[in-house]
Amino acid sequence: MTIKNIKYLILASGLSLLTIQCSNDDSPSNNNTLDFSGTYMQVDQMGRPAVNTVFVSSGSKDAFNKTIPSNQNGQFQNMFQTNLQALSPAFANPGDMNALGQDAAAFTGLLATDVLNVSTGGTTTFYDGTNVLTGRNLTDDVITVELLLIFGGEDFTENPNLSDDHVDANDKQFLTSFPYLASPW
Repeated sequence: MTIKNIKYLILASGLSLLTIQCSNDDSPSNNNTLDFSGTYMQVDQMGRPAVNTVFVSSGSKDAFNKTIPSNQNGQFQNMFQTNLQALSPAFANPGDMNALGQDAAAFTGLLATDVLNVSTGGTTTFYDGTNVLTGRNLTDDVITVELLLIFGGEDFTENPNLSDDHVDANDKQFLTSFPYLASPW
C-alpha cells in the first residue's frame, strides 16, 4: 500500500467518524413513536406448531389463518380429519385411537382450534407423560409429541419411524431468568 493510499484511507476513516454517529441512549424519542392508527387484520396464527402446516390444505391456508379460533373447529375439523386419515396409518381404520384415547374425529376436533391451552392451576407442559396440552415449556419437545399423537397409535409404539423428529434438545441452553430464551448464535 502506498503512502497516497494510506492518506486516503485515513481521510476516509476520519470522514466516516464525523458523519456516523452512534448512541447508546435507549430512551424513546419523539420521532420513534408507534402509530397504531389504521386497520389491522390477522394473517397468520400458530398456537400449536406444525398443526396448521400439516392439516390445513394449501388452498385453505389464508382462510384458516384469518378465522378466529372459536370458529375454526366448525369450519375446518372435517378437513383436518380427512387429511389425518390420509396421512396417518394409525388412524386408517374406524375406531383407531391415539394414546389420549381419541379417535380421528375427537383428535382433529381438538387440533382444529389452533390455540395454546394453558393450565392456570396445574402443571404447564405440552406433554409430560401425564399432563397433555396444559401449556408449553421452552424445553417441551412439541414436534415429537405431535408426531406421537398423530402416528404413534394407542400406546405410542405404532409407526416408530414416523413418531420422532430426532431433535431432542435445543442447540443452546435456555437461560434461567427472563427472557429465558437461549442467546442467539
